[in-house]
Amino acid sequence: MADASHDSFDFKKQLLSALPSLRAFAVSLCGQHDRADDLVQETVMKAWSKQESFELGTNIKAWLFTILRNEFYSQLRKRGREVADTDEVYSSKLSVHPNQLGQMDMQDFLAALAQIPDDQREAIVLVCASGFSYEEAAEICDCKIGTIKSRINRARNRLQELLDVDNVLEFGPDSTSAAVIKQSFAS
Repeated sequence: MADASHDSFDFKKQLLSALPSLRAFAVSLCGQHDRADDLVQETVMKAWSKQESFELGTNIKAWLFTILRNEFYSQLRKRGREVADTDEVYSSKLSVHPNQLGQMDMQDFLAALAQIPDDQREAIVLVCASGFSYEEAAEICDCKIGTIKSRINRARNRLQELLDVDNVLEFGPDSTSAAVIKQSFAS
């Protein structure tokens, strides 16, 4: 059985000897010395953390070049989803609905939910919030599917009444906030 500290020393020695070739390969991929150095550093960190998966005696350069190449392409894919915004052109146009209104709506909803009968609250939470089917909710509540549907219908009607909601358009940003957000996306 090989000595683990000897294997670690051999791995380190081979890794260090491959650094100049790794750096040259990294420069050839990205064309910038500073990015190449970062790429080599990331490769060494990954190789070091995965050294137990490397078999001594095999081609460490090929293994390291594969890690470096995969890391390079991973960074390219990631960068493709990122937008450089040094002049804050994009970020200055971003706008979102303020979350305090949503928090207040949620508080109102929870207060209204507490006011409906337990069996209706249980049914609406099981189906509408927890994602159970009517059949599963009926089984959990030990009742018929029609009973669950009826309880949910009554719960929805009562919540609509308690929250003074007439239609779905009353949810989300108020008209002023919606106009600002819409204008941001239009420009």
